[in-house]
Amino acid sequence: MVEKTPAASFWPSFYEPFRNFGTRLSEWLAPASEASSDGKAYRIAIELPGVEEKDIEVTVDDGMVTVKGEKRESREEKSETWYFSERQYGSFTRSFRLPADADQGAVSAGLRDGVLTLTVARAAPEAARARKVPVAKG
Repeated sequence: MVEKTPAASFWPSFYEPFRNFGTRLSEWLAPASEASSDGKAYRIAIELPGVEEKDIEVTVDDGMVTVKGEKRESREEKSETWYFSERQYGSFTRSFRLPADADQGAVSAGLRDGVLTLTVARAAPEAARARKVPVAKG
């Protein structure tokens, strides 16, 4: 049997705030998004300023839509007495679980003014069809 010492009980509580730090950091760095819907479709808008179409990949698999991309931005300014250079690079991934009535085969994406808009059509409800059920002798 291992006895708990004061130091042993201190370390687990010390590390507790850092346990899910990677997940929290990735959520904080992920692009902001908002979702909405109407009777015809679901829409997801994701802020991607400075990201070009060629650097975005949208996939749909097993009820999830995933957006991956990479931001590459650089800025350079010069004068006779000063020089300024700034670069920002980084990749991101956002995944969204689709509702049960989303049509995974009808997903479109468009990028305008730094906002990627995903549109996912709602599947048409199956029409209730009446059918005769034969009754067998018992």
